[in-house]
Amino acid sequence: MGTLKKILIKTKRQIFSEVSGNNPSIFEGEGFDFVELREYTYGDDVRHIDWNVTAKMQRPFVKVFREERELNIAIVSLLGGSVHFGTHRLKQEVFAEVTALLAFSAVKNGDTFGSYIYTHKVADMIKPTKNVHAVSKAVEKVYNFNALGNVVDSGAMGKILFEQIKRRSIIFVLGDFFEIFDLKLLAKKHEVIAIMIRDRFEEKPHALGAVTLSDPGTFHSKLLHIDESMVKNYKEKVQLRDHAFYAHCRKNRVAVTKIYTDEDPFVKLSKLFV
Repeated sequence: MGTLKKILIKTKRQIFSEVSGNNPSIFEGEGFDFVELREYTYGDDVRHIDWNVTAKMQRPFVKVFREERELNIAIVSLLGGSVHFGTHRLKQEVFAEVTALLAFSAVKNGDTFGSYIYTHKVADMIKPTKNVHAVSKAVEKVYNFNALGNVVDSGAMGKILFEQIKRRSIIFVLGDFFEIFDLKLLAKKHEVIAIMIRDRFEEKPHALGAVTLSDPGTFHSKLLHIDESMVKNYKEKVQLRDHAFYAHCRKNRVAVTKIYTDEDPFVKLSKLFV
């Protein structure tokens, strides 16, 4: 059985099986449209507490919703050449699995979902639909997309997607986020959730000695001697860049979660929406 088929079978079982619990989906999907965040007051529904913002601000914040007939879920995969990497499994495979989980969850909940593949433009898409058969197509597009040779344009992404996604939506942006993406414009209109997909080796590499590294986005190669000093410097730069991205997301009320290639995406996503 191929990996793609295994992903579809696994994720469909996780979402639709009674074993998964009684929730209609891994996200709330209550038929409400997210409006804003405000500080918690006595009597507020504790299920609406935004734990990410609460942890950062050190005081409870709740999401305020406005009734709406249904939710629109937009799944955006940032597929540059860097996703063609993984010590446990390729990051691109995790992108496909997360797409399947979110899409199946939307369909089960009676909501629409759309899937977008972004590089320096919207390279492919599945228009918003409730059709369960569209899930397989969306996942297949992400799984089979030729990411090698592509560099994601972080600067134009927000504006392009803002123009592309007209209806107010919950937008899941899937990426490894080694570049800082400006999500401010998207967050003005939509509820935005950044899902950081990484391999642990990318954050904590080892001293490898003399190696030739090739950039999967540009195909440029370089001979380097990777010693402990270089590794330490690299780790510090990754931490600083991540800190800046988290600060940007916190400022613009964008939730962030991280999934490593050796983790079960269903477990991580379920924790995000409890």
